Amino acid sequence: MSNLFLRTLREDPADAEVASHRLMVRAGMVRRAAPGGFTWLPLGWIVFRNVERIVREEMDAAGCQEVHFPALLPKEPYEATGRWTEYGPNLFRLVDRRGNDFLLAPTHEEMFTLVVKDLFSSYRDLPLSIYQIQTKYRDEARPRAGLLRGREFVMKDSYSFDVDSEGLDRSYAMHRAAYITTFDRLGLPYVIVSAMSGAMGGSDSEEFLAPLDAGEDTFVRCSSCDYAANTEAVTTETPSAADPAAAPAAKVVDTPDTPTIDTLVDHLNSAAELARDDRPWAASDTLKNIVVRLDHPDGTSEALAIGVPGDREVDLRRVEAQVAPAEVHPFGEADFAAYPSLVKGYIGPGALGTERSSGIRFLVDPRITVGSRWVTGADQPGRHVVDLTLGRDFTPDGTIEAAEVLDGDPCPRCGAQLEIARGIEIGHIFKLGTKYAEALGLKVLDADGQQVTVTMGSYGIGVSRAVAAIAEATCDDDGLCWPREVAPADVHLVIAGKEGGPQRAAAEELGSRLEASGVRVLIDDREGVSPGVRFKDAELIGVPTIIVAGRGVPDGLFEVKDRRSGERVDVPADQVVDHVRTVIAAG
Repeated sequence: MSNLFLRTLREDPADAEVASHRLMVRAGMVRRAAPGGFTWLPLGWIVFRNVERIVREEMDAAGCQEVHFPALLPKEPYEATGRWTEYGPNLFRLVDRRGNDFLLAPTHEEMFTLVVKDLFSSYRDLPLSIYQIQTKYRDEARPRAGLLRGREFVMKDSYSFDVDSEGLDRSYAMHRAAYITTFDRLGLPYVIVSAMSGAMGGSDSEEFLAPLDAGEDTFVRCSSCDYAANTEAVTTETPSAADPAAAPAAKVVDTPDTPTIDTLVDHLNSAAELARDDRPWAASDTLKNIVVRLDHPDGTSEALAIGVPGDREVDLRRVEAQVAPAEVHPFGEADFAAYPSLVKGYIGPGALGTERSSGIRFLVDPRITVGSRWVTGADQPGRHVVDLTLGRDFTPDGTIEAAEVLDGDPCPRCGAQLEIARGIEIGHIFKLGTKYAEALGLKVLDADGQQVTVTMGSYGIGVSRAVAAIAEATCDDDGLCWPREVAPADVHLVIAGKEGGPQRAAAEELGSRLEASGVRVLIDDREGVSPGVRFKDAELIGVPTIIVAGRGVPDGLFEVKDRRSGERVDVPADQVVDHVRTVIAAG
């Protein structure tokens, strides 16, 4: 460590929001270079390369072959698939000195498709799975959480190419199994959840999420069966339809001083003439209509109205998953000014019906079915409509999964209660199908000599994000606690004696023996640094085994500590190497 390019910090960086960012900066592993961009320092780069090595080994073991594309790519392939426009402001675009358009690749589907098209033309060439580990670039509007959401990051992306859907099923299953092995080796806890494919298209999408509070993804798990899904992919069971004619006639009523759903429900239940004959009114009987603006990548915008039961909020992330690649924004004052019949707080299907000719689509939650009766805005301040019934009094344009998912909601598979948790997306696998092959003309001759469009799968692992996720999952109050296979060393050897004492010579001799036996050693031989600081740095850096050359050295003993459990044992000097090798072998 006296020669290591390292400076540990006692104080947290001011911009750190999550533990992985805070501790990796303090441990001298990364430094912020720009918003969303980080410099890897020696210890952090060792961890990164260990994660990268494990990912590469498992891809190779699964039969994938590694390639490497440039990050600077021409516009034309992305224009052919529509993504030059669809990526919108998230794409880094640039122009060379000759006026040609280029981009910094956010992902490489087009390039993988084209290289296979260039080289292969027969079903005999397939199946094929190829991958790369490459830097990606996305112009995130709000980079945050250190390595978890950056503008520049490293991904392993692989693609399978098959003649038919049965072959794609096999390739998908192969990648899924390889991911399970990879994350097991990385020491990462994970949950496999159903997901949306997003801007890349495709079907049969699953995410690997590390269940950690620092994550931006929200997912659900069933308390009874094995169902798990990203909240964006949760489906709502549709209630049975009823006869619209059986509902009481709709009527407009005054509802003064009811600025919230709760006050509206209280007013309905306190007015005898408005009382239901079967049960009290509840928030779930009200229809909340929210209007948002969709900004499309081509620069156009449109208004979208979303109706949800009043006991739920509209989840904008769920909306974005349904309308991708459009961006979703709340309606502002200028937007309302363009639609004068919309009365904020009292928007009802009546006004939405008149405005639909002006471009407002009206989509409702699946719970809002034919024959269901609602209390909703009457498009007048201080007034609502009671018993407005779908199929008799209004007809939306369709349904949308936009309402927030709540703890205790029924599982769409078995009906038991769902539990909500947060997670970090560390991997994503999905079946692309023929979207990119069709756009770019990737076809092969089948066994009958007929040209068929190749079907593809896409499989990603965030390598740099995995480093941060491992840090989040394993750290404690004292610092990082790396799993052994990704740690920057196997042993952190701390010299704790006085200057000129026997500890330095004993530690250096032990370090040499450990290295000769294949153990990776980081030795703290810094002069002018107190033992207390050395101990704190050892805890902070997080090497899994800490050996202290301290007061026991004159008696031929070294203290061996497990960084995670804190367990300590004194080991005779001539047994330390064997002891450490046994610890390493045990994992």
